[in-house]
Parts: sequence; structure tokens; C-alpha cells
Amino acid sequence: MDRTLVPGFEVNTFSIVARCERTGMLGVCQATHAYAVGARCPWVRAGIGAVATQAVTDPRLGRLAINLLELGYSASRALAEVEASDPHFAHRQVGIVDRDGNSAAQTGAANKDWAGHIVDRNFVAMGNFLISARTAEAMAESFRKTEDLELDERLLRAVEAGRDAGGQHKGQRSAALVVYHREIFPWVDLRVDAHDEPVAELRRIFTLFQGVKEYMTVRVPNPEMPQPPDA
Repeated sequence: MDRTLVPGFEVNTFSIVARCERTGMLGVCQATHAYAVGARCPWVRAGIGAVATQAVTDPRLGRLAINLLELGYSASRALAEVEASDPHFAHRQVGIVDRDGNSAAQTGAANKDWAGHIVDRNFVAMGNFLISARTAEAMAESFRKTEDLELDERLLRAVEAGRDAGGQHKGQRSAALVVYHREIFPWVDLRVDAHDEPVAELRRIFTLFQGVKEYMTVRVPNPEMPQPPDA
């Protein structure tokens, strides 16, 4: 079904897709007016790349992009192939960062204003149907000045900055944070699917998760490890 034909169906999202230069971690953080953004928009694979698909989202494009990156395609080459594969790409917005920190993004011509992206080494900040360009600019500024922090914190701070800069029309109802490190499973995978203040709720959950984040990975080969108090 082409959801552009559904009356009243709004799709508007702001995201940051990024890689940590120090650790090689890859991740995506997003917020949107739609529900359950984490179920269909972020795509990340350890040591391969990170992708965000949004606007009139086709999740198949995210999987395609990740598979191309795994084959050795650069971010820009993968994006070109994704665009060529989709006859409705004018309705999409896609950002890609590959394992080497190369970044690429495309905002389709059918996206509602303000819509656009900022592409730099190791990250893409982008959004559609935003209050203004300041949302994307604030995300980029936040990410650039937090190099000493871990990637998950940097991503969440960037989206918080985008929200504080105006966010999007109609506000936000869901948010997601996904980060991969060395394993095939995520280092962080947190979602808020339906909330009046999803970015604030994501921060609350993220803060709770800090006490067990490392334990969840370290215990995999060590199942007899004692549990931390909050596990």
C-alpha cells in the first residue's frame, strides 16, 4: 500500500546515524511523530555500517543497504544502489555510515519542509517535516562536540539537542536508540513506542540500563557470573 495516499498519514522523523572513530561502534538514534520508530527505521550491523530509513519508510531499503555495505560497498555507492532500486525514492529519506566512517544521505524531493540532511565524516544528521533546519544543525553540533563520550550517549544527546531546537511538527511519539559494538547482537537497543515525551522517556530508560549494559554482553561467555543488583 502506498501510504502517501492515506488521508492524514504523517511521516516525520529526525535521526542521527553515526560511527565512533575511537571504538568503531555504529549506531542510530531517532525520534518521530509516528509510533514504534525502532521497529522499521534503524538498521545496524557490527563492523559493517549503520543506516536510517525514514519519511515514507520502506524497511526493505535498510536491509538492502546493510547487505551492500557487508559486500564492501561504500556508503555513497550503497546509497546509489538503494535509490536505483526504488521507483518511489522521492518519498524516502535515507542516511548511511559505513565501517570506515564514510557517510552519505539523500532526502527525496517529495519530503515536506523542512527536510534535509547534514553529512560529515562518521555521521549523518537528518530529518523531514521539521520545524526548521535548526533541528538537524543542533544534532550535528552536539555530535561534533562530544567525541570523548561513548557513542550511545553521543547519539542520545544529539537527538535531545534536535528536540530542544524545535523537533518536528506535531511533536514526537516514539524514539529509538540502537548501537552495535563487536558482537552480532546490540550493545544497546532501547525503544519507546508510544509516549507523549518519548525522548525524555528514552533518556530515563537509558539511565536505568547503564547499570547492566556491560554485564549483558560480558555474561554471554560467562553464564555463572553473579548478577548485578539491578539485573
